[in-house]
Amino acid sequence: MDAVTSPETWQVLAHRPGFLIRRLHQIHLALFAEACGEFGVTPVQYSILTVASAKPGLDQAAMANEVGVDRATMADVLARLERRGLVRRSRAARDARLKLVHVTVAGKRLLTRMDRHARDAHERTIEPLPPAERTAFIDALVRLVEAGNDLGRAPLRLA
Repeated sequence: MDAVTSPETWQVLAHRPGFLIRRLHQIHLALFAEACGEFGVTPVQYSILTVASAKPGLDQAAMANEVGVDRATMADVLARLERRGLVRRSRAARDARLKLVHVTVAGKRLLTRMDRHARDAHERTIEPLPPAERTAFIDALVRLVEAGNDLGRAPLRLA
């Protein structure tokens, strides 16, 4: 048996942050799907709806920065949300090249209905940690994202 297929491989991978972060992301996606599947909204769509609700009229490019996705992905996801009647886009009066995003009444209603379910998925993601460690874990994640933000394909605009 070589090193790649040996029983110790998991032990090697278990010490690689990238591997663990990817696995935790997969776990969170599964928890989100379980908690929010009935709504037919992905975590990225939920993030976009959340930002659109919190910042009405934000332009599409700025929203991509807020959510941390590239512009092409943002345009595609917004088109899907718009077809479902959850957001509407309009041209900016000051610059017709800018598309402004507004969550619709239906989008706001959906966010309200989803809120408890989405929070449950987030809480379940970190539930195995003792309560005293949860805040420290989130703080550590924020520090890591802030430190490497410019390396991402769609850097977040951090406050």
